[in-house]
Amino acid sequence: MDIGIALFDRVTALDAVGPYEVLQRLPGAQLKFVGHEKGEVRTDNGFLGLTVDHTFDELPSPEIIVVPGGIGTRALVHDQVILDWIRGAHETSKYTTSVCTGSLLLAAAGILDGLDATTHFSARQLLTKYGAKPVEDRVVRQGKIFTAAGVSSGIDMALELAEQLTDSTTAKALQLMIEYDPQPPHDAGALHKVGPAVLARMQELAALRN
Repeated sequence: MDIGIALFDRVTALDAVGPYEVLQRLPGAQLKFVGHEKGEVRTDNGFLGLTVDHTFDELPSPEIIVVPGGIGTRALVHDQVILDWIRGAHETSKYTTSVCTGSLLLAAAGILDGLDATTHFSARQLLTKYGAKPVEDRVVRQGKIFTAAGVSSGIDMALELAEQLTDSTTAKALQLMIEYDPQPPHDAGALHKVGPAVLARMQELAALRN
């Protein structure tokens, strides 16, 4: 089972690596990092490099598609190479998925028209520009399409996908293998859970990264 994870300049690392850590443990899974050309791409902060091993042309029909997000997606909504790959691969995929603003690329490719979808809360309304219906859920399934909200939600999506591919016992075993048992020090992982001071500080920190 080929699982194609798209990589591009200024991708968010955990968007790709979170699902990778879950899905690479599935029996028979062959995870392949794909992109415009082979070689290293830099993540959104520029500090971390990830490696593209296959071009889009070399993996036209993976059974599973994973499109991560990151600030780099903003330019890619106009990039016909990756959009054509998404469209073509989606025609034969078993599941097509995205994490964070990766859903903007699914939408720009035209496969979310009229469908509920999610993304990072800061980009949620951009989905409407491309015909999708933004919702606040952490993971949204529409047929064979899964979209996940911001960054860490890719792990949740991958576990839900693993259950669809196997069974609940296997999905639970994968969760145990990665010891995914979140116990954050603060209950501040969603927009509705924080006040103006936290939101303002988040916006300050985000501005430093752009």
